[in-house]
Amino acid sequence: MKSLELLTPLETPELSFANRVFMAPMTRSRAPERVPTALMKDYYAQRASAGLIFSEATQISAEGVGYISTPGIHTEEQVREWRRVTDAVHQHGGVIFCQLWHVGRASHPDFHGGKLPVAPSAIPFEGQVFTPEGMKSTVTPRAMSLEEIARTIEDFRKAAEAAKIAGFDGVEIHGASGYLPAQFLEDGTNQRTDIYGGSLENRARFLLEATDAAISVWGAGRVSVRLWPRFTYNGMSDSDPEKTYLYVVEQLEKRRLGILHFVEFPPSDGVKPISPAVRQAFSRVLVLNCGYDKESAEAAISEGRTDAVSFGSLFLANPDLPKRFELDADLNAPDQATFYGGKEKGYTDYPRLT
Repeated sequence: MKSLELLTPLETPELSFANRVFMAPMTRSRAPERVPTALMKDYYAQRASAGLIFSEATQISAEGVGYISTPGIHTEEQVREWRRVTDAVHQHGGVIFCQLWHVGRASHPDFHGGKLPVAPSAIPFEGQVFTPEGMKSTVTPRAMSLEEIARTIEDFRKAAEAAKIAGFDGVEIHGASGYLPAQFLEDGTNQRTDIYGGSLENRARFLLEATDAAISVWGAGRVSVRLWPRFTYNGMSDSDPEKTYLYVVEQLEKRRLGILHFVEFPPSDGVKPISPAVRQAFSRVLVLNCGYDKESAEAAISEGRTDAVSFGSLFLANPDLPKRFELDADLNAPDQATFYGGKEKGYTDYPRLT
């Protein structure tokens, strides 16, 4: 059987990854009190054979909430229970990063005592939010003041500190999927005229300051940033995504960021992929994501287009995914009906290889 590049170790000065089959961050909505549970501990421990686990998106503050039953890392109880998760992952030989999250305008007043969600600019978008009272339409957010921006950057720093106390091996800034850092970055959602708006340098400032806040706690080698250009979820748009995102990548390279987690849809007619230029601009660990299977991931690594690939639904349904890749074993099919909410079914009950 031919050996797979996917299964070879990956070393950095700060970290050792047993393989290049990383687990992507996946919201699963199994924390009804916003505190990690024993079931979550089992879920992550089952998947500890990943080269690196990126945790589900985790709120840095109460203000950052936008979904039901998602965990945070801004209270002592949350930190204590996350510690049980990380201990279990480490006991099984795994490495785990905490993904730090603020949803910005992709929230609803029902999560904030009737107060409007915050954003770089008061720009609405058409969408639905699943609130504690059911599905509701999005609202026009409130533009953040400079003081609120500074406080939110500090919230990222505090969350990075909390993640260290909770036993994580590093953190990832969630700069993708139409959440707050991306809302500042893209010109379709940022119409500010102060130092956080207008020019590309100003629009990138929030994301880079959040990254710097995490680096101040962890050092650059244990910080990841997740980016996703051309993703229209949550009403996102940018007039020049290639220029915008390559600028950010260049700034992250200057910081010697440890990991860049870059998400890009498979190439389509007339759309030039950005990831080849990202590979040229970024010298440390590049992780690609979106639609990969074993064969396409192996090709991307063996051809030098990436250092690792993160898998979402495949890891969701196959807790022993690296072993299945190694043995060329059949894969469990993901049950989409159980992706969000619920208990063991579709979460910790996927069968492993015997």
